[in-house]
Amino acid sequence: MENDIPLWTPSKDFVENANISHFLNWLRNEKNLPFAGYPQLWEWSVDNLEAFWESLWQYFDILHDGTYASVRSAQPMPYTRWFEGVSLNYAEHVFRKKTTLHPALIFQSESGAANEISWNELEEKVASLQYYLKQRGVTAGDRVVAYMPCIPEATIAFLAANSLGAVWSSCSPDFGTTAVIDRFEQIKPKVLIAVDRYSYGGKSFDKTTTVQALVRSLPSVETVIVLSENKDLQLESKPIVFWPEVIHHKDIPLAFVRMPFSHPIWVLYSSGTTGLPKAIVHSHGGILMEQLKYGTFHNDYKTGERCFWYTTTGWMMWNYIHGCLLAGGTMVLYDGSPAYPDIRALWKFIEDSGIHHFGTSAGYILASMKEGVRPGKEFKLHALRSIGSTGSTLPPEAFEWVYQEVKRDVWLTSMSGGTDVCSAFVGGNPTGPVYSGEIQCRALGCKLEAFDEMGKSVIEEVGEMVITEPMPSMPIYFWNDPQFVRYSESYFQMFPGIWRHGDWICVTERSGVIIYGRSDATLNRGGVRIGTSEIYRAVDKIKEVKDSLIICIEKEGGEFWMPLFVVMQNEMKITPAIKNKIIETIRAENSPRHVPDEILVVPDIPYTISGKKTETPVKKVLMGKDPRAVLNTGALKNPSSMDFFVSLAKQKMQT
Repeated sequence: MENDIPLWTPSKDFVENANISHFLNWLRNEKNLPFAGYPQLWEWSVDNLEAFWESLWQYFDILHDGTYASVRSAQPMPYTRWFEGVSLNYAEHVFRKKTTLHPALIFQSESGAANEISWNELEEKVASLQYYLKQRGVTAGDRVVAYMPCIPEATIAFLAANSLGAVWSSCSPDFGTTAVIDRFEQIKPKVLIAVDRYSYGGKSFDKTTTVQALVRSLPSVETVIVLSENKDLQLESKPIVFWPEVIHHKDIPLAFVRMPFSHPIWVLYSSGTTGLPKAIVHSHGGILMEQLKYGTFHNDYKTGERCFWYTTTGWMMWNYIHGCLLAGGTMVLYDGSPAYPDIRALWKFIEDSGIHHFGTSAGYILASMKEGVRPGKEFKLHALRSIGSTGSTLPPEAFEWVYQEVKRDVWLTSMSGGTDVCSAFVGGNPTGPVYSGEIQCRALGCKLEAFDEMGKSVIEEVGEMVITEPMPSMPIYFWNDPQFVRYSESYFQMFPGIWRHGDWICVTERSGVIIYGRSDATLNRGGVRIGTSEIYRAVDKIKEVKDSLIICIEKEGGEFWMPLFVVMQNEMKITPAIKNKIIETIRAENSPRHVPDEILVVPDIPYTISGKKTETPVKKVLMGKDPRAVLNTGALKNPSSMDFFVSLAKQKMQT
């Protein structure tokens, strides 16, 4: 093992009080299933899928109508169906946890103080909006879409729509107009809820023009609800109603329409960087079961704990963090930039709000590390007991920084999954140790393996991440894909009948997981495959470099070109000494094969709207592909970042 000494080991008290320990005791007492610990439990959960998911159904006492003849159907992925014959409602399970002992939500914008919202207030507003939507003819299966930031009103709208069996979908206001239309147009929404302005980084952005364009481009929309301080606001093509008008109803009881287990709960979207975003549809019951499982056992959310994941409504983590309400937690929301007025903003928020569980991106942890932030010394983080990281690979140096500079006894739960399942395949285990650079475990009920090129499962070798058995939270279908053509192309082409996720991983002997980056962006240099994260891990150690991107282009005759693109800190000039420092660090950390052929300074690195670095479009453009055919700039957070690469491609074609 590269790292045999754990950075963190749970105390006896931590293990005994973990939710998963309670579940182990329940299985022993109720099912006569004694397991020595997590590894045995995981093996049982993936080898006995029906028994495992039925045990969760019983353990969580799922509220439902009807009965099921079998836990899952006989059809293979992607056609598997679960708990056919029963109906339930996600929002009903959220409000099942209502209490006067702690708030339902805590919210803060970057410019204001935190505001607590009680369960009674949340229920009253959801019931009022539900009443209004019913008056407007919204019924089960209708689509309700939102163009809103991460504010309580978005949660209220989702729960109101969900309580009726309507299908939810959302985009954040930082999405470009075309990107929003490309998503919402596919699903033909009946209701649009939008803001005409949002704030980020201390600046206010007027989105009236975008809302106008949305209404013009979505003829299916019958009702437009707007959150605005401009009471004179009007739209050219459709009348609007303002938010206060739809939540003023008092003493309206909140009702729940129970829907079939496989009824759509929401539509999420792929990044859409190389084409129209795929509209990914998840099921009501699948998401309920997965969020109960993951939040309770792998995040260890407990009643009354404050659970915060920095996100926007355009990232699946917004949908995901609502699962803490199912576990009886308080959901904490933050609207604004994580680096305004400086990179310490979220650490200050954690202190002020008494956060127990903090979720963020690997990028934010790395940025805090590079900026020299010392959260443990600068802030009082007494309540903080877990840090979750996702979005990209968290390098070992960041693991070590958390334990050196944040908190020695914090539980670091790096996790990886995605929009595809709105959850994580691999993540945290509160009863096991944390090793540097290694995700603790494969999630319960997720039969994840690393496959070599022959489709053989391997341990302690790098391979393709695959899921060999179905999960309830896998998409039920893609919208407008009745024959499952795009669905099958997305996951099942490489290994028929087996979900290939597109990550390059290693399953360790102790059943941890190390992720080396996207396999579709894997660097293939002279027949040796290199994970992009290996390069980024080394470059992240160079303090003069702010960000980087690596690709490898295979040429005719077995030649290749592997350039490294770097963004310098504070517009610093690159020097031969800095270049040599980068090269020597990469060589020392990895091997001579990892050293790039060229280092080029760029003004920016392209990221998807959900914050993921995107190598593939850059590679295709530099291979001479038409940028219009391989890149949807509306899917990028910073579309102008591609200008450099398009220009570079033209230069290379002329030489």
